[in-house]
Amino acid sequence: MKNQEVVKVFNDIADILEIKGENLFRIRAYRKAAQNIESLSQDLDSMIERKALEEIPGIGKDLAQKIEEIISTGSLKFYEDLKKEIPEGLVELHSVPSLGPKTSKLLYDKLRIKNIEDLEEAAKSHKLLKVPGIREKTEENILRGIEMLKRGKERQPLGRVLPMAEEIVNALKASKDVRRVSLAGSLRRMKDTIKDIDILATSPDPSKVMKTFVNLPQVNEILARGITKSSIVTNAGIQVDLRVVEEDSFGAALAYFTGSKSHNIRLREMAMKRGLKINEYGVFDQKTDKKIAGKEEKDIYRVLDLPDIHPELREDMGEIEAAIRGDLPKLVKIKDIKGDLHVHSKWSDGSHTLEELAIAAKERGYEYLAITDHSKSLGIARGLTKEALLEMKKEVISLNKRLRGVRLLAGTEVNIRSDGTIDYPDEVLSKLDIVVAAIHSGFRQDKEQMTKRVVMAMKNPFIHIIAHPTGRLLGEREGYELDIDLVLKTAKETNTALEINGYPLRLDLNDINSKKAKELGVSLVISTDAHVISQLDYIENGVKVARRGWLSKNDILNTLPWEKLKKKIAKTM
Repeated sequence: MKNQEVVKVFNDIADILEIKGENLFRIRAYRKAAQNIESLSQDLDSMIERKALEEIPGIGKDLAQKIEEIISTGSLKFYEDLKKEIPEGLVELHSVPSLGPKTSKLLYDKLRIKNIEDLEEAAKSHKLLKVPGIREKTEENILRGIEMLKRGKERQPLGRVLPMAEEIVNALKASKDVRRVSLAGSLRRMKDTIKDIDILATSPDPSKVMKTFVNLPQVNEILARGITKSSIVTNAGIQVDLRVVEEDSFGAALAYFTGSKSHNIRLREMAMKRGLKINEYGVFDQKTDKKIAGKEEKDIYRVLDLPDIHPELREDMGEIEAAIRGDLPKLVKIKDIKGDLHVHSKWSDGSHTLEELAIAAKERGYEYLAITDHSKSLGIARGLTKEALLEMKKEVISLNKRLRGVRLLAGTEVNIRSDGTIDYPDEVLSKLDIVVAAIHSGFRQDKEQMTKRVVMAMKNPFIHIIAHPTGRLLGEREGYELDIDLVLKTAKETNTALEINGYPLRLDLNDINSKKAKELGVSLVISTDAHVISQLDYIENGVKVARRGWLSKNDILNTLPWEKLKKKIAKTM
């Protein structure tokens, strides 16, 4: 949890520096530090003890000292002083998607708007139109951004909530009073955003489990404490509900509290037709009230003549019909992934050398790893000139001659410009193993133009993958307007793969569009967009999205060995 505190402070500092119009590279340093800390798999506390903070990419002596101050005192003098240099509330305004630092400052100066409530009222009453440069479309975007921000406070991205939840579950597992414990709810179904965390457990002494739960270090507030159910709010603002159930009812409770509601209704309807009733305590004969199942979750499905349905599929989206037909997919697993096809190195805005990335890939059991550094028009990400890109390829070739057990692929992530063109000539792209294309600017163009840009890129014979295809950032930015049906159709026609991006704020394509792609026979890849070695573990997030999209190993290109993958992505010239 302390990691998240540091992340928030560093992101706030970057926001304040941006509002003040400070040096872009200084702002980037704080944002990158926050990003790298957020992706750490270990606590900052332990790194301080080992004097290892400067091992984190982007953390030098100055930032390391700031981290130590935050961890040891709970605050940072530099941050507190910096907040005094701008009007109170401007950082909050700056957090509204689509509202940049200059506009935030302008609204404060002209209308004395200093919080989101003021902003919403002014936008709804059209007072913002009095400010030079503000038009009706701007007002609409601001109101949409406020709504998104509110939703972001209610629901948080899966990739952020899951580590917190697993941390709590592991703490409960370590208790000698806990027999069985599992996540439930939408988190167990791996939805892309989560409102709260549901946990089920069994114990011979529930009161001791509740005592352990409410005294965990993650607890910020105790909402309720009972003998078999308690609720807390974590330091990160997430509500966690723990229920302790009878051992003989654990399976039934797990099915019931995992949901979804519509899936559970379907199960109850099937049970009634068989003279049975299902609830959180078990499966019962309606006439005799005799309990016939409940200890194991799979038995709830067995009595209905169904196979155990994977939690990710329990949305009443055809999974019960597929189960009846014996046609449920064999869902993709992490162990099926043979390589990551979207990774950044020090050649652009990544934090590690090619060799360091190769070693990390080998440690994860990968056969290959694609280095896809940014193209030249993305200056903020230190995009490569075509000369630098070819130099990077030479280093890849040199490394591959001495690497054993893993292969680096020379690639790039090209920027799809506002007119649909890209910023490397075909003669350069043709020399690469993998070409990923993505939109990084011009998000406010209309649906027709945005779709045209993506379609034009897919028609390029040297572009293999469209990365984070809708451009969404959960809780920060809606996906841009896109004719997804036309995009999928073109992807199929041009043999262009679409990416499921595992970065926690992206998870893009989402589950619904991934399922559509599968049904149309569109190729998909699961990648991480990693800029730090620890972010290679984001592949798990992408796999979870794929599983919710009904994808099997055969639907994902990077479950193939490189030689087979190379043939699959080849385009007809």
